[in-house]
Amino acid sequence: MSAPDLVLGWSDWLSLFGQYLLLSLLSVGGTISTSPDMQRFLVEQHHWLSQAQFNESIALAQAAPGPNVLFVALMGWHVGMNTGSMAAGLLGVAVTMLAILLPSSVLTYAAAQWGQRNRELRWVRAFKLGMAPVVIALMLATSWILGSAGGTLASWPLWLLTAASALLAWRTRWHMLWLLGAGALLGWLQLV
Repeated sequence: MSAPDLVLGWSDWLSLFGQYLLLSLLSVGGTISTSPDMQRFLVEQHHWLSQAQFNESIALAQAAPGPNVLFVALMGWHVGMNTGSMAAGLLGVAVTMLAILLPSSVLTYAAAQWGQRNRELRWVRAFKLGMAPVVIALMLATSWILGSAGGTLASWPLWLLTAASALLAWRTRWHMLWLLGAGALLGWLQLV
């Protein structure tokens, strides 16, 4: 996708803002859990990002120190920059970040206050326990989208590395940075 190919009007920016507002309310377990729908909206439906830009946004934000929600800013940046304007890139960052942070922050604050006051109720405890499988399923969907982005699921070294990393993270006390470093080294050596 080259810069002159993408022209966004105010209705497009409002559509992007509205989509991220909705995703903000669905981001149970963190914003990363809504990335499959972001991919559908930005890459497949509107073609505002390439699959490579989408994957790079997530990979860079996950590798960088700080909150992993930064991938949302990178996606907004790419959408704006694909129009050929740095001002549009900054607008993309502002639109996506404000939309993803505002509703979930307000809702989380209100729900946390209410939940703290009612923490002894049986159904509040049941709800908290029931959300764990939902979060895990959303994370698996994200892994599937990112793992199959190359167009094939036949990349057995990548899947083997993923399974080994998950097993090591679960069964050992190894620091996650060692696993990330090993994955980066294997990628640099082009083994995965």
